Amino acid sequence: MYLLGEQPAYADQLINRLQSIPAQLLDGLEPCGEPVSLERADDLARVLPGNRLYIIDNGLLHAVVDERPLFYLQEGDLVGLRQGIDLPSCRYSSDEPLRLIPYSRTEVFRHIYASEQRQELFIQYLVGHTALLSDALARLKQPEIRPATGFQHFATGEELIHQGDEADHVFIIIEGHAEAFVAGQKVGDVQKDEIFGAMAVFTREKRSATVIASEPCTVMVIPKEQFLSLMQSNPRIAHSLIESMARRIDLLNKEVTQLRRTESEDDKKPA
Repeated sequence: MYLLGEQPAYADQLINRLQSIPAQLLDGLEPCGEPVSLERADDLARVLPGNRLYIIDNGLLHAVVDERPLFYLQEGDLVGLRQGIDLPSCRYSSDEPLRLIPYSRTEVFRHIYASEQRQELFIQYLVGHTALLSDALARLKQPEIRPATGFQHFATGEELIHQGDEADHVFIIIEGHAEAFVAGQKVGDVQKDEIFGAMAVFTREKRSATVIASEPCTVMVIPKEQFLSLMQSNPRIAHSLIESMARRIDLLNKEVTQLRRTESEDDKKPA
């Protein structure tokens, strides 16, 4: 996906990364038919079956909402995810030859859900596109009504989130690395492409940890309402994310237990 108009460098970097995800999601899955070639299309939905997803092999698709061009899809993009969801109308059209590779919609989702790695990639793909559109909207709005969404930059040592604060957003580190602290004690690392801050959004509790940039970071910021809506429309993806968070909590519990054991042994040593 590429938004119309001028974009900041961080958006270009994210677009390039998202562009490679569909091929990874479909790796090992065979197309369900021969490639579809169209000379042009005024409304793609009217000429293609509704039970398939497509990878754009060649050409561009323009997305029009309320007759206003918003973005375009290019080679490598996935088409057809909007099916079955009550969303504002979005018409895809093309004024040039277009070649699409078809996949069974049902088989694609089975293929994704069969692999934890593909599930994580799919989350990144959906959340990434949501963040791109939110960021574009934020830059179009006047400063006094601009929502806190899109992308933020943090210098080394700056706090991304603070323990005890309200949980209004979920985050993904696009570039950089951060560390998580509880009561001043380091409890883990936050790596590039890792989703963090979701637990407090799910539980509606305050932040349980402080996250500090250990090097300069670019962070994707998703408002909690958008994140929860995305999870509600993709319950199996939400389940995968919760499982991932549960494993992370288990690791942190083990680290804390080990730390307490070490402190207890140190206390028993003679002075």
